[in-house]
Amino acid sequence: MDFTLSALPYPLDALEPYISKETLEYHHGKHHQAYLSNLYNLVKDTPFENGSLEHIILNSADSIFNNAAQVWNHSFYWDSLTPSGQGQPKGILLDAILSKWETFDLFKDNFTQLALANFGSGWTWLVLTETGLLEIINTPNAQTPFTTHSTPLLTCDVWEHAYYLDHRNLRAKYLEGFWHLANWEFASTNFIAASLLITPPL
Repeated sequence: MDFTLSALPYPLDALEPYISKETLEYHHGKHHQAYLSNLYNLVKDTPFENGSLEHIILNSADSIFNNAAQVWNHSFYWDSLTPSGQGQPKGILLDAILSKWETFDLFKDNFTQLALANFGSGWTWLVLTETGLLEIINTPNAQTPFTTHSTPLLTCDVWEHAYYLDHRNLRAKYLEGFWHLANWEFASTNFIAASLLITPPL
């Protein structure tokens, strides 16, 4: 795999005032980089060295898995954010959300409450299950729905390093800002792709 840290899909100051440049400098440049560097050192001179990130995640455990999954989760998280937040999705993803939660505000409230209740460090995800159902799930530490039969559509990192510089321990304040940055175009693209695999086109 490529052990070079990919650039963010936006400038470091693009998510302000909700996520500061300083937070991204540390979160992307230090934490994400550390997981990548750790992974390189762990898999060097092993059969994993030339494997894809996805292969490593699906076939490893313990420290190798933790660092590989955190690299994958963080890359997905950066794409889940955008400086041009759309407020809410459009089209078939919005229809699916309204079918499940009745209103978009109720969906947001459920997602936020689950993220607040995610004990310790972890991630909160909007996923599409293998049976075509939308679900909001929490995963602890480095765990990821990538290893399950659910397809991640959007994620929010609730490790404290995602928000401590901006909001100290106030996770709720960070989550308020998340909704201004949620990348619904990214989520919709993931939803459409996953839906096609569940229900073949006519």
